[in-house]
Amino acid sequence: MSNIALTVDELNKLQPLDIVTNDIVRSRFIQIYDTLWGAGLGEAAYERESIYFNRLLSDDEYLRTKSTRFSIFTAFIDLAVCGLSLEQGVRALCYLQGRNFKVGADPQTGKNKYEGRLTLTISGYGELVLRERTGQIRHADNPVLVYDEDEFSFSDVDGRKSVSYTCHIPHKSNHIVACFLRITRADGTTDYGVMFEEDWLRLKNYSIRNNQKWDAAAHAMVGKANDLYVSNNGEIDAGFLCAKCIKHAFKTYPKVRIGKGTELETQQPDNIPDEEDFYGVQEEPAVKPDPNPAFGNAPDTSAGVTVDPADNGGGEDDGAF
Repeated sequence: MSNIALTVDELNKLQPLDIVTNDIVRSRFIQIYDTLWGAGLGEAAYERESIYFNRLLSDDEYLRTKSTRFSIFTAFIDLAVCGLSLEQGVRALCYLQGRNFKVGADPQTGKNKYEGRLTLTISGYGELVLRERTGQIRHADNPVLVYDEDEFSFSDVDGRKSVSYTCHIPHKSNHIVACFLRITRADGTTDYGVMFEEDWLRLKNYSIRNNQKWDAAAHAMVGKANDLYVSNNGEIDAGFLCAKCIKHAFKTYPKVRIGKGTELETQQPDNIPDEEDFYGVQEEPAVKPDPNPAFGNAPDTSAGVTVDPADNGGGEDDGAF
């Protein structure tokens, strides 16, 4: 793949919306897709995903202007590496998200410097696709929500998990007490991912701490949890919880291959050593500090499955921007 390459300087000269339409970027995307997912498939994938990608960037000026050119490039190439689509919907496989990364400190003031990077984030539904492709699982059912009126029990005996569930209609209370996901492993055995109310209440508290900001009027740090924890008449959003359950179910499963500019909702991706250089960009040995002042958090721009940005990866991350 080394015959198709460009430099960071060349990328930096491009406008954000011109990166994915660049001839070299186009050729690299198609070459990677054809190599990994089947000859002749890359061109159609490029035409489809370049439209989705630039549409998402066009719709969000903050995301577009604050992300480095290199991170825009890697996020797009990672679509070819993962073989997923940015098509949005209730069960989106992946989406674009911005993150602030600490890149150094000002030698004069000692204040931290940050740069904004665009990341391709794979939703829980996208992860199911990846795990089926790699043969880790045969199938995963849709997550099931358990309400106060239902009968539910979960047991784990010598590593053999089992669930007993009876649904009682109507669900008058609207109070969700658990969520579970049934997984059929590659060997035909059954596994379950189960979340209880105390689990997402703990995550809600983490979300509050993660989103704390200084309130000058109160002279204290004030935080607010993701609205989806209470958006369903005070209850957690059903779709949000289903995505959380998928995340929880695969916490202990082996990692799947993802790109350098990609993260799973489920796990903090480590730097993968000795991987083939998919990108063909001559990177500098160290990341230069951004000369611009650090910028704060903006609303989450993800579509489809929305996730709490608690799980970060790939360096010192100061949260979604």
